[in-house]
Amino acid sequence: MEQKIFEHMQTVRGITEKSIQQIPEELADIIPKGFSNNIRWNFGHIAYIQEKLVFGVSGEKMTLPEAYEVFFSAGTKPANWIGTPPSLVAISDELIAQKQRIENSLPGNLQKRLPEPFTNKSGITFHTLGETFLFSFYHEALHMESIKRIYRTIKH
Repeated sequence: MEQKIFEHMQTVRGITEKSIQQIPEELADIIPKGFSNNIRWNFGHIAYIQEKLVFGVSGEKMTLPEAYEVFFSAGTKPANWIGTPPSLVAISDELIAQKQRIENSLPGNLQKRLPEPFTNKSGITFHTLGETFLFSFYHEALHMESIKRIYRTIKH
């Protein structure tokens, strides 16, 4: 079963990687009416939250650049950005590297208990690394849907 979980991660992240490579940089910062974030924020948020759910809550070192927390953590939005966020190419590179770190560190550790239970903003409490990892697929898919909706709105 563990092998299937990692295959699913490959599928989900593969969709994300393909999508980020197809979005022109000049469209990444447009916030259409009715949206509070842009395409760049959503991709960066996917990377930051994945890092937190896999490494941060388990007490492991998070290796994303500190800027990712500043620009892309929960509750942030482009309207409040000070400074220049990472480019789509930089975010893409981080997503690819993150996938490799996960593939190198998680096998055999999905049953590992978190140092303390983690409750997300939706009120869901996680007790193991596997639980947070599995939830991250849902989170990534939600933000990929947001990216698609923003992109379609921009293109029309």
